[in-house]
Amino acid sequence: MKEQRLLETWYGERPPGLLLSALERVYSGVAAARRRRARPDPDLEGRPIVVVGNITAGGTGKTPLVIRLCELLAAEDIPAAVVSRGHGRSGSGAVSVGANTPAEEGGDEPLLIARRCGVPVYVDADREAAARAAFEAGAAVVLSDDGLQRLTLPRCMELCVVDAVRGFGNGRQLPAGPLREPIERLDAVDWIISNGDPGLLDLPSELESRVVRMQLAPTTLRRLGASEALPADQITAAMEGRPVTAVAGLGHPERFFTTLEHLGLSGFDRKAFPDHHAYTDSDFEGIEGAIMMTAKDAVKCEKLALEDAWCLEVGARLPPEWERQWIDQLREFM
Repeated sequence: MKEQRLLETWYGERPPGLLLSALERVYSGVAAARRRRARPDPDLEGRPIVVVGNITAGGTGKTPLVIRLCELLAAEDIPAAVVSRGHGRSGSGAVSVGANTPAEEGGDEPLLIARRCGVPVYVDADREAAARAAFEAGAAVVLSDDGLQRLTLPRCMELCVVDAVRGFGNGRQLPAGPLREPIERLDAVDWIISNGDPGLLDLPSELESRVVRMQLAPTTLRRLGASEALPADQITAAMEGRPVTAVAGLGHPERFFTTLEHLGLSGFDRKAFPDHHAYTDSDFEGIEGAIMMTAKDAVKCEKLALEDAWCLEVGARLPPEWERQWIDQLREFM
């Protein structure tokens, strides 16, 4: 209930109130002071580090974008690695994430990236240490999944991902609004990646040349614990005749539910969980029929006793001309 009220404040008509407004001033002051004190790690200065982040709390589509960037680098035979804090994992120390690393140790998103891309993935609360480890292991380019606000991590390029549907909410900073930083922070980023129609964002005209539209397109429907896989557009035929429950532990679960509707699935139940939720068998008690989830959720549910569970994989689509431009721009720092 508290989370719903907060979302109504951030993205609806509910006013923040005196307490949230006071806390916003505290947050803003502390964040500004940290930015002033931040000193980039000198050992990493000038290295090709690309930060993919956002200025709002909650999911915007960063991880699918990182996966697509890894694919682009692989096509160019450029050795890449990914660094992340590994939100939602049990510890904060350094972990080298591989395809068989438990999600609770490496984090759901790092594990998903490692499996989908086959690149080295390093998680560490000390992201600078993770980046150093990546370069020492032979990476030519390091992608940071999140970290736009971690200014001690040097970067040659910043990509800020924005959810076009949610936008910037009421335009206020945490906790009165969804912003981690003021909207003016966009003036300094290299590219604004709009997850959806950028026309919904109502950005200043001077930023338009740096806005790139990204679309998350469903690709494959996979059954957990089995080799069975189908094209995403066959989802209605695959689920015909049995009840379906969609679960999502995301920053914006409604995006997943809407995607299922666009694929033609209807009449399904919805269960939303907090972002990076650690699933247990009890979360699925009483559910009958098929269970539909995201790939990010699936890596945390593989060991559970789920007989009829499926994950919907998505891929990030970007303009080909921008992809070529991004590679060319990145080569200038290598």
